[in-house]
Amino acid sequence: MSSTTEINQELQSDDVAAIDELRDTYAKLRAELAKVIVGQEAVIEQIAICLFARGHSLLMGVPGLAKTLLVRRLAETMSLSFSRIQFTPDLMPMDITGTDILQETQDGRREFEFVKGPVFANIVLADEINRAPSKTQAAMLEAMQEHRVTVVGRPYELSPPFFVLATQNPVEQEGTYPLPEAQLDRFMFLISVDYPSRDEEIEIARTTTGGELPELSSILDAESVLKFQSLVRRVPVPQHIYEFAVDLVRRTRPKVDDSPDWLKPLVAWGAGPRAVQYLILGAKSHAALNGSYMARLEDVLAVAEPVLSHRVLTNFNAESEGIRSNDVIRRLVDELNAENAS
Repeated sequence: MSSTTEINQELQSDDVAAIDELRDTYAKLRAELAKVIVGQEAVIEQIAICLFARGHSLLMGVPGLAKTLLVRRLAETMSLSFSRIQFTPDLMPMDITGTDILQETQDGRREFEFVKGPVFANIVLADEINRAPSKTQAAMLEAMQEHRVTVVGRPYELSPPFFVLATQNPVEQEGTYPLPEAQLDRFMFLISVDYPSRDEEIEIARTTTGGELPELSSILDAESVLKFQSLVRRVPVPQHIYEFAVDLVRRTRPKVDDSPDWLKPLVAWGAGPRAVQYLILGAKSHAALNGSYMARLEDVLAVAEPVLSHRVLTNFNAESEGIRSNDVIRRLVDELNAENAS
């Protein structure tokens, strides 16, 4: 492992202090959100990792787990514009991107004027994205990938930072249009939002059935978010971390020689090169948020499941044995980690 002096030489002169600032800012952010959000520390951390890595998140959880409240309050602590789009089967692309409206000018002429849709915000909550038809999903995914929308053949740029959190209900399937694998791949993380513990649920009942929830203080603004996003990209990564990330992703692919024999009858499709990119970016962001000046193996391990769980597709054999993609990923990580340690 590199020494502290070597690490500092790889970073710009002010980057070490900036990482310390990001660590302290993240601690303040967690403390502020804790005023209204009970528990969900892992979810908050994964959302922050995605935000500062310039990725997008897909939140999976049953209704009533405060997903919308969390995203709205996160935008409040960052002084960023926020919009919530409730996806429905009749939602059209222009409902989210905006459209041209015929307006009368001061001199009596009529001209088309573009009216921006709700996607023109810094943080966009795409609630139940799998309820919208494919054409509307495609418009949303173009905005995520290209940071722009196209209306009547004209492109309109989205102002940075631009961060999308989409939600899916894992239980209800009637009237839904599941996202295809190629579209799921556009999300950096699949974040599982689980039920709270018994003590947390008691605290939720106590805090949400009394007076009004407190207003949160602003911790960050758009300029600071962009500065920290650029900082995360500059976090150094040792060569063996790149090799670990590539080896892990290659082992998820059942049709290549690198994958273990036990995986081939269980997995229909493995992760692509974008998974390697997000493993590295996630490791950089995780390291910076925790005040580390270099990405380490534990940073890759911390982001392996949210990066790979929606990119490793199990088949009927796995489902019949009750094996999920997360189980496959954990076993791959344990095996590769053991090999590197020996």
